[in-house]
Amino acid sequence: MAADLTGSRVAILATDGVERVELDEPRRALEAAGASTVLVSLRSGEIAARDHDLEDAGTFTVDALVDEVAVEDYEALLLPGGTVNPDTLRTHAGAVRFVGDFVRSGKPVATICHGPWTLVEADVARGRRLTSWPSVRTDLRNAGAEVVDEEVVTDGNLTSSRSPDDLPAFCERIVDEFASAERGTGPGRSR
Repeated sequence: MAADLTGSRVAILATDGVERVELDEPRRALEAAGASTVLVSLRSGEIAARDHDLEDAGTFTVDALVDEVAVEDYEALLLPGGTVNPDTLRTHAGAVRFVGDFVRSGKPVATICHGPWTLVEADVARGRRLTSWPSVRTDLRNAGAEVVDEEVVTDGNLTSSRSPDDLPAFCERIVDEFASAERGTGPGRSR
């Protein structure tokens, strides 16, 4: 059975500096499976995207503000990377609260590249098996995570990947994990 996310609302938490491909490709995969996605950010208007952190990559329109949403509004959460994006998010109390509450709710959360920095700040990486961009791994270890160098890792309700090179596997996995959670058959397994 193909993964079906029809009727699911997925929050994508991002701000200026988000790596465009890490938002675009997962969003396309989730919407192709039937989900509606909502770009949640720190301020209204648009956020600036980047390509490899260095090049301007256009903008995304913000749908909702993090200080005005609740975990109950969504079935899943996506945390794309880019260096500046999660570094900014982890300094915003509302964003940190939202991420922490989402992980603790048991609903699925997916993150890629530098995205796990927000998990560290929300103190929800401890005891979890995660992967990330290499420069984030020390932070994850210091926060009590078991860090691995794998294309995509799922530990309970958390799915993580290392980089844009992993996007095909990441997108396939998050659609499957988000759909499994909707069917009540996951998350909870580690692979």
